[in-house]
Amino acid sequence: MSLVRVEDVFKISGVPTHTFVKPSEYNRLKVALRSPGRGVIVEGPSGIGKSTAVIKALRDNQMNEEVVQLSARSPSDVEYIELLHELGKFGTVVIDDFHRLQDSVKSQISDLLKIMADTEDPHRKIVIIGINEAGRSLIKASPDLSNRIDVVRFEVEPDSKIEELVTSGEAALNVSFGARDLIVEKSKGSFYLAQLLCMEACVLAEILEKPEERTQVGTSFSAIQRRVVSRQRDRFGGVIRSFARGTKFRPSGRAPYLHILRWLSESESWSISILDEMRKHPSEKASVGLVSERGYLENLTNSDGISEILHFDSDTGILSVENPMLIFYLRNISWADFIREVGFTKVDYEESYDFALSFAGEDRAFAESLRDALEDLGHTVFYDMAEQHRFLGQDVETYMGPIYASGSRFVIAVLGEMYGTKRWPLFEVGMYTSRFADGEVIPIWSSKIPPSATDPVRGLGYLTFAPDGNAVSQATEHAAVLTKMLKDRQ
Repeated sequence: MSLVRVEDVFKISGVPTHTFVKPSEYNRLKVALRSPGRGVIVEGPSGIGKSTAVIKALRDNQMNEEVVQLSARSPSDVEYIELLHELGKFGTVVIDDFHRLQDSVKSQISDLLKIMADTEDPHRKIVIIGINEAGRSLIKASPDLSNRIDVVRFEVEPDSKIEELVTSGEAALNVSFGARDLIVEKSKGSFYLAQLLCMEACVLAEILEKPEERTQVGTSFSAIQRRVVSRQRDRFGGVIRSFARGTKFRPSGRAPYLHILRWLSESESWSISILDEMRKHPSEKASVGLVSERGYLENLTNSDGISEILHFDSDTGILSVENPMLIFYLRNISWADFIREVGFTKVDYEESYDFALSFAGEDRAFAESLRDALEDLGHTVFYDMAEQHRFLGQDVETYMGPIYASGSRFVIAVLGEMYGTKRWPLFEVGMYTSRFADGEVIPIWSSKIPPSATDPVRGLGYLTFAPDGNAVSQATEHAAVLTKMLKDRQ
């Protein structure tokens, strides 16, 4: 029996085998590819699976023997594309990243598509793959092309499709993901992201090959998320900082590019309409409108580095992401930290935590599991080790004191056996004591501490944990209760 490796099941490059899922528009794509002479435009967000679907559909149609795959990112491929109108029976040509071609080349392709469609040419077929509005930009170059091509629009896939991918991967690798629901949800309709998150979950759990018996992958989603974001920081951090600053950075400026990035991170897809976003955010309309209308945004997205991850179509006003990992990165970074890194001084962004954890080091295993469980449910949590890099060289009490005093909605006090004997828990108690009266301190008592009628904190509603028990399962249960409490008090 051949060895099944994790990278063979959850593929982040190439055409998936075990985990290929037909996109919602797959059958329509197959029919369009079979139609003689008619050009096919496959458009949609990056990372949605357009290229994979085209390759798979061509194979299903038994059209893959004479296929030439080209990319507008490759100078040699662009030279070939420019010569297509001079070639004879070239078979099927797939042009990826079509939106990156010069307008003059797009116009050539448009003329060729009209000729092929009108003659129902059985020996030539052009398939164009591009991000949002690729079809619109082509038709703009030649309006009479609209009835001669088939435009297949790939949207963000529904969760059911992502769940199908994860389920297929679980069966192929003989595993079960404890964080499967969050993997499905956080993939946001991207097959690529789902593949990546599943693979990272397995790697973190040290499951690199198919086990003989069904194995539970217990990696928490927050751990997967931290790993992926950390790995992408070097890749994207410097580039998006440059974008946020723009060409004329002023610390006290209106930060239009920073707002654009923020809007992109909040989008349900991989692109935004600048005009639509300005209507939603009237306070930023003037500054963003200025950089858009005067061509500053277009020039910035065409600059080195930025052009590899972002694309702005000035005709449609659509800003699109070239790499799906960028969207995941933007959605999961700390925006308060990012604003500080960029250097803006007058951007209002509320920095707060839903929960601040207070505990002694002996109970760190439980506290860390609780932090993971709360973050898996979408809460912001202050956890000392995650913040350590921020207060290096600073007065720790000055940094942490305000967080426990008022910078979090609730303080969770993990009251273990050593809590009342350690310096930092005692300091934190001094910061949050005044919050008891408002019900903003939630005690979680160790089962090893016997009840005491003289302890005033025992009069508060509390949770308990067993230090020798399963930290993950207890933390998961407590996180669910704390989530309900937070919802009730909103």
